[in-house]
Amino acid sequence: MIFKKIRKGHADWRNFLCSTPARDYVFQKDAYEDQIDRAAKNIRNTDCVIIGAGAGASTAAGIQYGGKRFTDNFAEFIKKYGEYYMTDMYAAGFYPYPSEEAKWGYWSKHALMNRFDPPALPLYTELYDIVKNKEYFVLTTNVDHQFYKAGFDEKRIFATQGDYGKIQCQKACHPKTYDAKDLFRKMDKARRDCLIPSELVPKCPVCGGNMAMNLRCDNYFVEDEAWHEAADRYAGFLEQNKDKKVVLLELGVGFNTPIIIRFPFEKMVRENSSYSLIRLNMDEAVVPESFGERAIGIGGDMAKAITDIRGLVL
Repeated sequence: MIFKKIRKGHADWRNFLCSTPARDYVFQKDAYEDQIDRAAKNIRNTDCVIIGAGAGASTAAGIQYGGKRFTDNFAEFIKKYGEYYMTDMYAAGFYPYPSEEAKWGYWSKHALMNRFDPPALPLYTELYDIVKNKEYFVLTTNVDHQFYKAGFDEKRIFATQGDYGKIQCQKACHPKTYDAKDLFRKMDKARRDCLIPSELVPKCPVCGGNMAMNLRCDNYFVEDEAWHEAADRYAGFLEQNKDKKVVLLELGVGFNTPIIIRFPFEKMVRENSSYSLIRLNMDEAVVPESFGERAIGIGGDMAKAITDIRGLVL
């Protein structure tokens, strides 16, 4: 199960998940220019926009987890732990580090590189330009904080899978997360041979156990009060706009965790005749054929597509 039990007093956000894929996916054959023109026109004429962003959005923006960006910045980790295991930052995150000093030696660098050090990237600032004068909400599985950096209202963002900038009790003994920016900076400066000093290893202030990144990777992910409040705001936004003209703008969402954004977006279009879907995806821009003119699937370079749409919306 992706989401744990809902706290008393909060909406059950699981009602908005969907595990049913469409059965009639097609790659559209329309010319790129025509797709961009239709997408821009739909956004201009809509009442509100719901953005759903997955890992492909940040990849298109320039936050690459593999390739030269990884090998240049994590050379010492590759040498120490082996290139067989250290293939990219995603794989490195699941490596069974032999100690807490080793674990935080890696994760502090990972968080700084992907959450704290990058500025707001052009794809995200251009995306903000597109929707800033509309009613909008952002649903994202990304944990890199790019939407916040680009100027999106933090009260209109629901990051379902956590935050590279926060840590939690590894066993989730209490429902609270902790800002780790300053700690990660200290770790980064003190790291030697991929290890941090033992005195910098964080411990849970409640149970005294180990800490972990606040990332949804097991059943111990902490959904803190801020998480539940964001879920409530998203649920409220959907309810308030259910009878309006809505564009669902989906960016870089594949089939890894499709029940959070991809399938629910399709479900909303099926159930609401005033909803339309714009799906931007490098390789998986398939859309349900039954949606007809209410779906646009744009493949290839997402950053270019956002730039081109922005040029026609503004």
